[in-house]
Amino acid sequence: MSNMEKQLFNLKIATKELQRNSKKCDKEEKAEKAKVKQAIQKGNMEAAKIHAENAIRQKHQSLNFLRTSARVDAVASRVQTAVTMNQVSKSMSGVVKSMDATLKSMNLEKISALMDKFENQFETLDVQTAQMEDTMGNTTTLTTPQNEVDTLLHEMADEAGLDLHLELPAGHTSSMASSVASTEQDELSQRLSRLRDQVS
Repeated sequence: MSNMEKQLFNLKIATKELQRNSKKCDKEEKAEKAKVKQAIQKGNMEAAKIHAENAIRQKHQSLNFLRTSARVDAVASRVQTAVTMNQVSKSMSGVVKSMDATLKSMNLEKISALMDKFENQFETLDVQTAQMEDTMGNTTTLTTPQNEVDTLLHEMADEAGLDLHLELPAGHTSSMASSVASTEQDELSQRLSRLRDQVS
């Protein structure tokens, strides 16, 4: 296993560790919320306020871990591409020297700075990598189209029976709803025709 492959493995481990830390913060947030409720019931508003601040802090920390995890995961995908195509430059290899300690520290600022260095290296990769990414449907790029994110959020909210107030582009919601409706209608028609065939 080359040094770069070893570091790729470390990046994947760090992604999971960051996700675990995010979940720990989620649990802490729930515990603090329960304490807020108890304090309010006892009429102790000062304690309730302190627990509320702790809950908010844990919520933000959980999101920070989650964001960093997604960023490390995206970088790992780019490193995988570079390793596969034998495009690991000397400067990129140089970035990994302090990587072990940085990832193990779980210090979000240090990890973020390390990801900056990696991303700068990716900008210098040649056209071949870009062409490969196009072929793979841009699955390894570091950005996500916002409209796809918004659409997915709305779909999940619809499934949960919730109403999301996100700013979608004009006409986006109606066209999305009508396409979903027409798809459902098509599926229903196909089921009915199959049933008719079985009966006859």
